[in-house]
Amino acid sequence: MASTYIVQWYATGFRGDAFEEALNDAAAIAMRFGANSYAVYRSREDRYKFQQLAEFDRYIDWLAYWESSEMITFRAHAMGWYQVPVQYGPWDRTAHGEVLDAAGTAGAQSA
Repeated sequence: MASTYIVQWYATGFRGDAFEEALNDAAAIAMRFGANSYAVYRSREDRYKFQQLAEFDRYIDWLAYWESSEMITFRAHAMGWYQVPVQYGPWDRTAHGEVLDAAGTAGAQSA
């Protein structure tokens, strides 16, 4: 069963936009380590609050991603752009729903 790893990030003052751009790039790297999907969310109520999600079938693949040289470089480069400690943990999806288009695929929307 796949688990979604959720990382809670909190950007420091006036660094939210730069952190968002860097985090989006870093989150996409998860696909190279076997992630089924990834996403980054930014709060509309607190623009410094972010959640990074990545779904992996195996914990070892998540760990390989999190401890990869790319993620270590990201965390070192962005040091000072986010508050520490950074907390993450595995979550299991217990329900899901989505609207499909006429072709039976999930509709694409831009933010």
